[in-house]
Amino acid sequence: MIRATLLERGLVVDGSGDAPQAADVLLQGDRIAAIGPGLHARLPAGLSPAEVERVDCSGLVVAPGFIDVHTHDDAIVLEAPQMTPKLSQGVTTVVTGNCGLSVAPLVAAEPTGALTLLGRHFRYPSVAAYAQAVGQARPAVNVAPLVGHTTLRTSCMDDLTRPASAPQLEAMCTLLDACLRDGAIGLSSGLFYAEAMPAPAAEVTALARVVARHQGVYATHLRSEMADILDAMHEASDSAFEAGVPLVISHHKCAGPANWGRTIETLALIERLAGRQAIALDVYPYTAGSTVLREDLVDGVIDVLISWSAPHPEATGRLLASIAEEWGVTQREACQRLTPGGACYFQIHEDDMRRVLAHPRSMVGSDGLPHDRHPHPRLWGTFPRVLGHYCRDEQLLSLPDAVRKMTGLAASNFRLHERGLLRAGWFADVVVFDAARVRDLATYDEPLRRSEGIERVFVNGRLSYLAKGAGETDRAGRVLLRSGKETAKQEPAT
Repeated sequence: MIRATLLERGLVVDGSGDAPQAADVLLQGDRIAAIGPGLHARLPAGLSPAEVERVDCSGLVVAPGFIDVHTHDDAIVLEAPQMTPKLSQGVTTVVTGNCGLSVAPLVAAEPTGALTLLGRHFRYPSVAAYAQAVGQARPAVNVAPLVGHTTLRTSCMDDLTRPASAPQLEAMCTLLDACLRDGAIGLSSGLFYAEAMPAPAAEVTALARVVARHQGVYATHLRSEMADILDAMHEASDSAFEAGVPLVISHHKCAGPANWGRTIETLALIERLAGRQAIALDVYPYTAGSTVLREDLVDGVIDVLISWSAPHPEATGRLLASIAEEWGVTQREACQRLTPGGACYFQIHEDDMRRVLAHPRSMVGSDGLPHDRHPHPRLWGTFPRVLGHYCRDEQLLSLPDAVRKMTGLAASNFRLHERGLLRAGWFADVVVFDAARVRDLATYDEPLRRSEGIERVFVNGRLSYLAKGAGETDRAGRVLLRSGKETAKQEPAT
């Protein structure tokens, strides 16, 4: 009977940023039982050779499973729990509920606006109900849920074009408190979106104070990533500072040609703010963002690629400029006709993205939109793109630093208990990859292509992805809740 898995002779990159070492990693149950050189020659006491499956990792990297700190996977972990887009990248944990958008706590038949980015799965009045549903679905990755500010507003307010009244804000705080008691890891906001933009800073600060009582985290899609980005950064940092919570600035960028180059300013501000408060940021390694169709993001200068359109599904995968020319209208008029829909906006300069990716406080997050018909390639390619293109080929990052951004730093910032590092006794979320071969294959034309070089992925000690076999194997993910709580251990689905 096999009781353990021994990953032999790999190059261990442990997620701390320290130099790699040649070592073996022993997985037993849902934990890492031992790490060190020579385990293949002398097993720990109590294990016989017949009880150990040996995996030769010669020439391969053994690292902690990657943590996607910025996802919109709230519903897809229920609808497609095999989670192939993430497992095939080496991702073992997804942080959901970003940009102020979470499926819980909200019961709604037809969500509108930015909430449509999460699909139509709004039937959970509490985080406890959502966690139970995820546990029953048994996704292949771990799920760490944030609570969305826009979701709270939608649950407690009839008119989202106004700031919350005092009773409404009290109701939101009470609901958030219940969600955090259920184990949500923190709060997110998306003041960039119409449903949350009327909220003043005081509304967010009041909610962040509730998060502070539970030692959670506050992540924000800033009110502006364009001309007013510095003001938006000050607003977010002041709310977090006054409340006493750590701040994560989501998918940091300076958007639009008029703002290219300003990451020199924004990153300098982050360093100044870090002198008074805990602050971090995440980034995706692409020069296009993706969200719902919005006229204010269509400037006639940048390319806009349609990812879906309800009234004109035939436009999916086409450039807005080409559609507008075909229809004989302006791009903004074409955008109106295509709405509701989604798009990729090529609004980021490569130099700015590289500057953010290389920053020591930045983590990696895909910000993928799994419900788009023609999604941004970041959904399938983010983590191999960092490892292959920016780490190996461009040498923008060292391998230990790249892995740290995806693992140890992410787990520390989001307070994920005993994950993100390869440590004896910690949870066995592990990825084995070929550093010489890993690369992303998803493109804007073909966004659903699986990456190469991710060889094996273990989630909670179970082999969950095997590149050279049948692909996905066991589904062993759990809901990771605040302060180390998690859903009960589950029998793996096959």
